[in-house]
Amino acid sequence: MSRNTISRQDKADTAPGLVRLALEMRAPWELGIALAAYPFVKSAPRGDGHPVLVFPGLAAGDVTTVVIRRFLRDLGYDAHAWEQGLNFGPRPGVLEACVEKIRQLRQQHGRTVSLVGWSLGGVYARELAKMMPDDVRLVISLGSPFTGSPKATNAWRVYQLVSGEKEIDEARFAALKQTPGVPTTSIFSRTDGVVAWQCSVEQETATSENIEVHASHVGMGLNPTALYAIADRLAQPEGDWKRFDHKAHTGIKKLLFLDPARSSWPNPFFGLY
Repeated sequence: MSRNTISRQDKADTAPGLVRLALEMRAPWELGIALAAYPFVKSAPRGDGHPVLVFPGLAAGDVTTVVIRRFLRDLGYDAHAWEQGLNFGPRPGVLEACVEKIRQLRQQHGRTVSLVGWSLGGVYARELAKMMPDDVRLVISLGSPFTGSPKATNAWRVYQLVSGEKEIDEARFAALKQTPGVPTTSIFSRTDGVVAWQCSVEQETATSENIEVHASHVGMGLNPTALYAIADRLAQPEGDWKRFDHKAHTGIKKLLFLDPARSSWPNPFFGLY
């Protein structure tokens, strides 16, 4: 592993332990920190007005992505909810409705659509980008389990219950590991208490990358560093996307955005590893 890259980890076959799971209780604190850190978050690059579609996580709905969407609208983006109710997995008609939504936004704006997905929502975003590369500008996922073992998550039993899928479709799950053909960013946390962080590590290429933040899984979409990273990535000029440059950050940004190729370290804001 080089200093400036991180290899995809396919060996994660167990869910995060009890300590990391217990740390998920810090999610409300992350919301408070996000409010207190507004001046920092407000310094994120401004948007260019292009449409952004935001997908919620497992068993969650659009209310959970309100902070992300409001933040992006304040920056100048036309942010939209997925409007498919609670995310209970690939139910009949949901994927088709998402395809139609992307096509409508593309036609309405005359511009490609960026996709942002939290947890299972990130899996949706990645798969839709593979299906519609000419309509999607870029993809950003937050704590999304697209590689490793499908059981390396504390939400696996919940997924089985709400989706009705009792058995693992090995072929379909293996296909999730494929990187979309558009610029792709995976935002992950080594202190994720729901999804083993290795399951959210993208194979890094000239158009795909990983950004490490210090956040809980259920609080990732409220976390100020994750919000800043989302804004930074969406602000990349279309057709001139460049990887997140950790070396370019100084001061507090350098502290908060650790190069994921380095070893883990304790963070005073969001707990210890």
